[in-house]
Amino acid sequence: MRAGDALLLILLALVLTGLAVDALTGGAIGAWLQAHLSGLGRQAGAALGWIGLILSPLLAVPLLAAVWGRFAGLPGALAEGLRRSALAIDAVSTAIADMTRWAALALVVVTAVIVIQRYVFGLSFTRLQESVIYLHSALFLLSSAAALLNGSHVRVDIFYSRLSMRARAWTNLAGTYLALMPMCILILITSSGYVGAAWRILERSREGDGLPLVFLLKTLIPVFAVMMILQGASMAARAALTLAGRTAPPSPGEYAGQEL
Repeated sequence: MRAGDALLLILLALVLTGLAVDALTGGAIGAWLQAHLSGLGRQAGAALGWIGLILSPLLAVPLLAAVWGRFAGLPGALAEGLRRSALAIDAVSTAIADMTRWAALALVVVTAVIVIQRYVFGLSFTRLQESVIYLHSALFLLSSAAALLNGSHVRVDIFYSRLSMRARAWTNLAGTYLALMPMCILILITSSGYVGAAWRILERSREGDGLPLVFLLKTLIPVFAVMMILQGASMAARAALTLAGRTAPPSPGEYAGQEL
């Protein structure tokens, strides 16, 4: 069983257990969440923000290691730390993408059901229709980091495939620190108020019979940005190892077909 499948089963088990306990307690769990979830979400968001701010200097380690290793050699402990960090980030990105790949199947099935209901039986269910947005968003936002790892993002490659391994490493390093990370940090900054406002009111659908989980849907935006930053750090760690003459973990994207 893939790690993503196990993660999905755990999440489903937690949700079903929560629903069962809520039913047995006469809705006590739902009432408690309605009263406290907003505050807990704001506190968790603030705590995670401070943790991210404190740990953010670590993002510069691959860049410093690349410069240091290129001209002075890289200590074995630092090289091993970069290698293990890259593999750990890759494992997390892959597990989450494995879990969300089921959203593609669910998206097809739900869309087919909606079409049959509307044009065959003349029925329409708002929650089912809105679930398409949730599935689509989860599929693309939560699998983007794994797509970056596997070289599946659309790109126009004219020179990269002709470069040496060291030149590719410098290119990946520059792209990570000059484009990928700044853009993702900008997404985090600009979305903080947007997501925070949704959590303050536990935003739900504008339709009375819609899904009451809009605040969770919007939370996928900062999650996406954080995952992309971490995957960029993994890419930078590989580049640093290559520039230092060390063996970097194999990257599926390095050998992926090039788009022109």
